[in-house]
Parts: sequence; structure tokens; C-alpha cells
Amino acid sequence: MDRETLRGVQQPLKQLYRERPEAGTILLEASGTLGEEGLSCSVQTGRAMVEAGLHPATGGDGSLACSGDLLLQALVACAGVTLAAVATNRSIAVSGTVRAEGELDVRGTLGMDPGAPVGFRNIRLSFELQTDAGDREVADLVATTEKYCVVLQTLLGPVSVAVTAHATTAGPEAQAQA
Repeated sequence: MDRETLRGVQQPLKQLYRERPEAGTILLEASGTLGEEGLSCSVQTGRAMVEAGLHPATGGDGSLACSGDLLLQALVACAGVTLAAVATNRSIAVSGTVRAEGELDVRGTLGMDPGAPVGFRNIRLSFELQTDAGDREVADLVATTEKYCVVLQTLLGPVSVAVTAHATTAGPEAQAQA
């Protein structure tokens, strides 16, 4: 996609959001199905079904996607798409790779050490870019990517997350089989 095509697609959307700011609020959803066998959860990604399970460091066998890996992959995907869109909008030819890596202490998620945090301690996002743009243009490109990358900004800022649970009791037939 070139700059003019991108702007042509985005312009009517931006106009709509200026006129009706509430139209700019969308709901994204993800859902998964708990695995019938084993410790897994299958998530439909829009392109393919991803079956997630425990990381080998927490008891998995490595055959299923780890949710921590999926989080980092979402960050890489969002940062890469955002950088590509910003570069296109600025008519900057760029190629390369985006990488995210994060450290976590699995003792936290295994409940072994109350002092060990559950989740990533730190995440590093890096870009290895090939471009004819100058250092300042590249720095501005990355700064703008940071500013508009949805996943990165969600990880950086406080976000309100509400957790709910709804349970149903299995019928008498299911209880008798259990």
C-alpha cells in the first residue's frame, strides 16, 4: 500500500471520528475454548486457531503456544504494523525486523514464592531496520510507532481490567458420570 492509498482509506474514517467521536470507540474481543483433554485453551485468531498451553518451564510439553509468547507476538505484530503504516504515511521506505523479548520468574506463576512477581519483569522491544532515512527520521519513526502502537501503550499504561466468572452446574447425568 502506498501513501496516497493509505491516506485515502484513513481520511473518511478520521472525518467520521472528528464528527462523531463516539464512533471511534470499538470493541475488540477474543475468546477461547478450554481443552477437553490436557491443559489447553484454543483461541481463534481470525486467521487460524491457536491452542495455548503451559510453557515447558511450568509443566507443559512445548507442543502448544505459550500465552507469554502470544503476548510478545501481539506486541511485535502491532509495533510492526504501526511502524509500517507510519513509514508509508511519511513516504519512508523501510524493511527489517521487530523483536520482543521478556523475562519472567516462573516461580511466581507456580505459586512457589510469594515475593516472585507473576508476569513479565521487563520486556524489550527492538527494531532492526534497513532504510535510506537519516538517524533523526528513524528516531522519529520509532517514537511515533511507540506513541500509536496499541499493544505497547496498553502494556505501558494503567488499564482497567474487570474479571468476571459465570459458572453453570452440570446436569444430573454429567454429575453421575463424574
